[in-house]
Amino acid sequence: MNSPNDPSSSPPMSGDMQTDYVVGQDNIEGQLGPIGFDIHNRVFVVSALASVVFILLTLMFPERAGSMFQSIVAFSTGTLDWYFMIVVDFFVLFCIALVFLPYGSVRLGGPDARPDYGYLSWFSMLFAAGIGIGLLFFGVLEPVYHANVSLPLGVTSPFGGDGELNPDAIADASALGIAGTYLHWGIHGWAVYVVMALALALFTYNKGLPFSIRSAFFPILGDRVWGWWGHVIDILAVFSTLFGLATSLGLGAQQANAGMNFVFGLDVTTGTQVVIILLVTAAALVSVWRGLEGGVKKLSEVNMVLAVLFFFFVLFAGPTLVALSGFWTGLVTYAKEFVPLSAPFGRDDDAYRQAWTIFYWAWWISWAPFVGMFIARVSRGRTVREFVTCVLLIPSLFIFIWMGVFGATALDQLYANPGASLVKEYVIDSYNPELSLFGMLNELPLTGLMSTLGIILALIFFITSSDSGSLVIDTITAGGKIDAPRPQRMFWATVEGLIAIVLLIGGGLSALQAGVTATAIPFSVVMLLMCYTIIVALNGELRRKAT
Repeated sequence: MNSPNDPSSSPPMSGDMQTDYVVGQDNIEGQLGPIGFDIHNRVFVVSALASVVFILLTLMFPERAGSMFQSIVAFSTGTLDWYFMIVVDFFVLFCIALVFLPYGSVRLGGPDARPDYGYLSWFSMLFAAGIGIGLLFFGVLEPVYHANVSLPLGVTSPFGGDGELNPDAIADASALGIAGTYLHWGIHGWAVYVVMALALALFTYNKGLPFSIRSAFFPILGDRVWGWWGHVIDILAVFSTLFGLATSLGLGAQQANAGMNFVFGLDVTTGTQVVIILLVTAAALVSVWRGLEGGVKKLSEVNMVLAVLFFFFVLFAGPTLVALSGFWTGLVTYAKEFVPLSAPFGRDDDAYRQAWTIFYWAWWISWAPFVGMFIARVSRGRTVREFVTCVLLIPSLFIFIWMGVFGATALDQLYANPGASLVKEYVIDSYNPELSLFGMLNELPLTGLMSTLGIILALIFFITSSDSGSLVIDTITAGGKIDAPRPQRMFWATVEGLIAIVLLIGGGLSALQAGVTATAIPFSVVMLLMCYTIIVALNGELRRKAT
């Protein structure tokens, strides 16, 4: 077997490209170091050194770093808002087309491939890796904030300028608040993941190329994909993943700290959040050591069970019919307003669109290498139609039910007694977003117990995200190996934690947002090109089936 580093062994420039590459084998000339590293020299070294330099500079100059982070956020959300809206809308249309075109019959891994995991395990891993901390952090925050503050599509706030509640505005505001939340966590975001995951799965399982982002660009770059063009693509993927994960880890630490303050009186400080990140990173290191089957898979399944129990408690302990009605009304409004909410131009809801939607589209793009590679790794054997449909709809529906129930419950509490509502205090008055969930739990039975469970769930989401991300970054920096030595997986888990820490120190939430948007800008171009290479690969598969 020749190495893909040798141009003579590169596959032909056609949709029917084939090699004798086997997933997981040593496909690059890695270097075994004294502590057992087996790496793609250029990608690993550049990514690792740049990460270390970023960490050191942010710690040395936190004020300058904070100012720079704020400038990045302002540029990305204010100047490039139209760009991000168009890009993600295109991904949605692309995915829908794949379902209805003949491409949907292509099977990932070839005609004889069968799924490696059953539906329950598959959905559990999609749930833990692709959703992460967002369900807990934003499930109450977004519906309440959008219905009363950011106000998508010009909806009128139920609270007038004098602070008095206007009952006539409650229904429309609540429906659009929940629908606006669905926009950020539904089909648009999962379409981003589908593009990345499908490209990786096709070029690895069907085309016989290394399990790495660069492989998807062989139809464009040819032999150059094994050189610096490919190195740059993989390095961009590493940074995109690192900063996307760091944002989630930072938000998770803030919410866990807020919950500990709410339940146990622990002070909310950056120092406490740093300690939380360090402790959870240590737990993630243990999970990383155990690997995909013994670590990520088991934690994902435990997390799903706990999350479902938590959800049903909120549903039945709160106003059940109101919660279910809120979910359904939000879903109908989401479907009705899908196009207006997705429109890049002609809108007057900048507070909603720029501060929220654009950040989310950048965040999903930054997470795409991580979640896309993880989804591809566990999705062999599915047809393209089954894969796209399930990845778009199943997680989206679960999120809609969760956020619809949590959001409707919180909104009902808010409007029933605004003067005594902690939800109003934490989301509208003082804006402490990390406390929004606990404000809602405060008006349900067993507040202390369920708040503690919420903290545990946040921490497990924290661990599974770090664990899954470490496996993915390690695969990229090892040139496509999926069973690289454990020490380097642990190295990347440590780096993720450190980047989350320095972003918190360097500017809190604005720094986390800046890290995401800065990496999403160049990587969005990478993903647009992937759509072309996916079509090339699928055309080749259809030709092969026809012969």
